[in-house]
Amino acid sequence: MTANLSKFFHPHTVAVIGASANPEKLGYAVVRNLLKGGYKGNIYPINLTTAEILGLKCYQSILDVPDQIDLAVIVIPYSLVPEAMKQCGEKKIPAAIVISAGFREAGKEGFDREQELISIARQYHIRLIGPNCLGIIDTQTPLNASFAAGMPPGGPMTFISQSGALGTAVLDIAMAGQLGLAKFISLGNKADISEIELLQYLQDDPASRVIMIYTEGLPNGKEFIQVSKSVSKVKPIIAIKSGITQSGSRAVASHTGSLAGSEQAYQAAFEQAGILRAESMQDLFDMALAIAYQPPLVGKSIAIITNAGGPGILATDALERAGLTIARLQVETIQKLEQVLPDAASAANPVDVLGDALAERFRIALEIVSKDSNVNGLLIILTPQAMTEIEQTAHVIGNIGLKSTKPILACFMGEAKVKPGIEILNQYNIPNFPFPERAALAFKAMAKSYAILHQVEPPNELPFQIDNRPVKQLIEQVRKENRIAITESESQLIAQTYGIKIPSSQLAKTAQEAVEFAQRFSFPVVLKIASPDILHKTDMGGVKINLNSPSEVIDAFELITYRAQRYLPDARIWGCLVQKMAAPGGSEVLIGMNRDPQFGPLLTFGLGGVFVEALKDVSFRIAPINRIDAMEMINEIRAHSILEGLRGKPPLDKEAIIDTLLRVNQLVLDFPEIAELDINPLMVYPSGQGALALDLRIILG
Repeated sequence: MTANLSKFFHPHTVAVIGASANPEKLGYAVVRNLLKGGYKGNIYPINLTTAEILGLKCYQSILDVPDQIDLAVIVIPYSLVPEAMKQCGEKKIPAAIVISAGFREAGKEGFDREQELISIARQYHIRLIGPNCLGIIDTQTPLNASFAAGMPPGGPMTFISQSGALGTAVLDIAMAGQLGLAKFISLGNKADISEIELLQYLQDDPASRVIMIYTEGLPNGKEFIQVSKSVSKVKPIIAIKSGITQSGSRAVASHTGSLAGSEQAYQAAFEQAGILRAESMQDLFDMALAIAYQPPLVGKSIAIITNAGGPGILATDALERAGLTIARLQVETIQKLEQVLPDAASAANPVDVLGDALAERFRIALEIVSKDSNVNGLLIILTPQAMTEIEQTAHVIGNIGLKSTKPILACFMGEAKVKPGIEILNQYNIPNFPFPERAALAFKAMAKSYAILHQVEPPNELPFQIDNRPVKQLIEQVRKENRIAITESESQLIAQTYGIKIPSSQLAKTAQEAVEFAQRFSFPVVLKIASPDILHKTDMGGVKINLNSPSEVIDAFELITYRAQRYLPDARIWGCLVQKMAAPGGSEVLIGMNRDPQFGPLLTFGLGGVFVEALKDVSFRIAPINRIDAMEMINEIRAHSILEGLRGKPPLDKEAIIDTLLRVNQLVLDFPEIAELDINPLMVYPSGQGALALDLRIILG
């Protein structure tokens, strides 16, 4: 599927359908950009009435062009685009960029027009970027097949954007000298080619060292994860996603459903795909600049060299908050620094060379510290004081950076006075950040990028050997009854089939049956209302715990069923579920699943009980998961130390949690009909003693 994409970036011939001699028209801008951008192939403007545009001969139809065309750029009113695409097909043009707007983004009629466009493209085997896009740029070819205002400088970064308007802003930043781009790709409506195929293509593109993505939606989420996981093993991917809250606000029937939304799904997807997530455009650029222009950060130990104590402390705090460590300098390094620095200077990390430091003092300190094997990366902080040699210091940092195998980031703090120094740093490809916090974020991204690139792929999980025919029959029966909620008593069968451990339990239709079951299990027991129409049992007083005698069971049965009838008069009451009371000594956690429309099953883990929705201390992963994913889910929650054992309590059975997560993982993959699942609580006992699912709720789609 990616073979034809090379025609977009390395075409021998380009035709502009809708080329114009009017400088105010987009068709003029595209032809001008092709010429000014240095494109060396043949350019064929297509215009019905004009003989020549910018010195190029015009043709009335693409069919009149005598040469074979590799790439067509279409810039005409939307009503004329389908016919133009058909002519491209007859001309056997393999690639087309449709800049024209008026398609899916314009409502129902536009959606229909886009479907027609897709149909024509598939009929004639044309690969399509757009419609409603800015175009594409390749600085290596060079090729500027866009209506952007100029050609950006070349560099190691490729930017893929779903938003054309945002793309123009990025290109303007690049042309100001702050970004060097290998490729710029505006996707528009993504009628055909999406991020997925571009990532596959860019994986083998030597010019693209770092891939940046701005996306508003990923309809083929599962495939995006699979492809990104492969590409991120080769080169870093940094993404920013907008519109993360819209699809998260919907009515749900489980704890998990209320916790999970678009934001959580994308966060989990990016994490599993090995994508670095940027929270803002500033973060996106900061991360990309550091990773693209500096050597890899092999480790997390950072040394700080500063001419100001306060910023050095700020940097220390920022680095530690970002999960990095302040390098412990070797004794030999400290001794060398003490020999050359003034007595008032600090030779420990952060290394404070004092406010009167000239460029030479920075050079000596940087050369000494950079040779310390305990140091993985260096942050150089400069504030413009009376004696500071800003430009000379920038040259010093740049020259050392040319030889260094360790990444060096700069933090020249200020504006007017440090500007010449920053411009010099840019010439040496030393990223500069105005504040330590941004430099810390860049180092964090570098550390994570290195870890992703060198992560060993875990072995495939062997599925549990499960005969799930009873579950299929149960779901079919629920469907026949026009229900979406599987009651807890029915869920017990599903849990048992998939090896999820539950307490002894039985559905009692009468109070006397409840007593018989309670005596069989031995007291104490729990009674829960059993009704396909009542999902949240505790809300209506439908649960009674710690029942220790037949009389207590009878009273509880009658009270619960009475409350249920008052709470929901039309509800179908099947009786009460009698359940053996769980032994004390465990802690409650939650395991759940909410099926995301883009990515599929979104698994959830967190502390259980009634406060989980308020605290939202939970972690997420997209199924399928493996043991490593499950362990990461456990360790990611803020309260994971509780599972390790606090104040003399023994650690909890993490293996039992992992086992339950993996069994739920297999269940929701086996049955796409399951829309939501909630085990809350899963009672987890000390290590080696297992776990019990005390409450299981399942909702079908």
